[in-house]
Amino acid sequence: MSRAGVEPGSFRDPDSRVLVSDEGVFRVLSEAGLADWQALAESELFERAVADGSLIATRPANGDSDALRGAETALADPPAAVLRHDRIPFVSYPYEWTFGMLRDAALLELDLLLASLDEGLILKDATPYNVQFDGARAVFIDVGSFERLREGEPWAGYRQFCMQALYPLMIQAHRDIALQPLLRGRLEGIPPTEAARMLSGRHRLHRGVLTHVVLHARLERRYEKSAGDEVRGELRKARFGTELIRANARRLRKLVSRLEWKPGASAWAAYRTTSTYTDDDASRKSKFVRAAVDRVGPSLTWDLGANDGVHSRIAAESGSYVLALDSDHATVEALYRSLRESGEPRVLPMVADLADPSPGLGWRNAERRPLADRGRPDLILCLALVHHLSIAANVPLAEVVAWLADLGAPAVIEFPTREDPMVRRLLAAKREGSHPDYDRERFERLLEERFEVVRREELGSRTRHMYEVGPRG
Repeated sequence: MSRAGVEPGSFRDPDSRVLVSDEGVFRVLSEAGLADWQALAESELFERAVADGSLIATRPANGDSDALRGAETALADPPAAVLRHDRIPFVSYPYEWTFGMLRDAALLELDLLLASLDEGLILKDATPYNVQFDGARAVFIDVGSFERLREGEPWAGYRQFCMQALYPLMIQAHRDIALQPLLRGRLEGIPPTEAARMLSGRHRLHRGVLTHVVLHARLERRYEKSAGDEVRGELRKARFGTELIRANARRLRKLVSRLEWKPGASAWAAYRTTSTYTDDDASRKSKFVRAAVDRVGPSLTWDLGANDGVHSRIAAESGSYVLALDSDHATVEALYRSLRESGEPRVLPMVADLADPSPGLGWRNAERRPLADRGRPDLILCLALVHHLSIAANVPLAEVVAWLADLGAPAVIEFPTREDPMVRRLLAAKREGSHPDYDRERFERLLEERFEVVRREELGSRTRHMYEVGPRG
């Protein structure tokens, strides 16, 4: 087995560190972490949650632990045990999720918290980073977050839940302010005092704002100079018990489940019905994509500018796992809801501006990794995207082609000419003479310099051209 590297994002828990190698995903436990794991593993909650897919399947690594040469350096003390997790196909982060995805992740955590209380356990933290999506299904991945319940102590994860889940959802629902930049801009989430400023005035009349935002902010200011043991002492005197935690979790669950975001009009949310594609063009485009998918047989496909996911589903039909990436939140939210309802397990929708993709974030810029560092594609679908990057985002055409080539995978690329109605609409917003490099012949020369062109096809409209290309060398 190759040496397993410590996952940079798992350093915050001294009793439970994650290691990743080509052979699998492992968790190294301290003595205290092992005792908590044994309490979880023996509970009915564990068996039930693994069976229904809401908790990642986990088991002792057994003989595998002898080969994990990175385990001995993962913790301050010698490891007490090593667990093996099932692998999630692709890691995504809350600032790449839609409103509905973050809400479902929050509800999953609250459901697990409530179930754990019945077993004498509790979740010691409540970050949505403990949840991943396997397709459109939320899965809790941090078994190290469960610990034995200590009577008289509050739920330590409450503040974190508010900052990283509840407040972004409230602000999106009540103010229509996108949650993605809020979470990407600060991994720890939105502090109560800032959330109170964003949800001021009439917004304080919304359910839960006074209790979980305004009052929370006031209490935080009151106790900001108090030592942690003083606060815990006061809570014990107040007989802060399990029933209070359970009641608060139930209220939070009801509150989160009622939060709704109603996307406004979006040009891309209705793209399929308002686009200039003829039925024949759309059919030929899908056949071109299907032929490429069948030829390549990808395990992982990136659908760049996925829109409503019609081509993502084509790739998924072949057994490929698909990242359906689009910058339009409303479009991706609609896709997520559709995937969740249909039970499609192989398409992961993500909100991503490809002209400004997720960078490395957190401690040493390694806690949350850039997109390409989380898994390289075996096939790229780049459909109805080149003109948006080149014209709307002002990325030189040569740079667009170079970026696609650097991903190192076969690709299906669509190029609309300057005569295409959508291209004309984009150019109309620019100064006359802008983007002289946007030209089909130039595009084809750039392709031939960086790729092997396998085949090409002009669609019936004569303004859209399809290319299947492969890496050189």
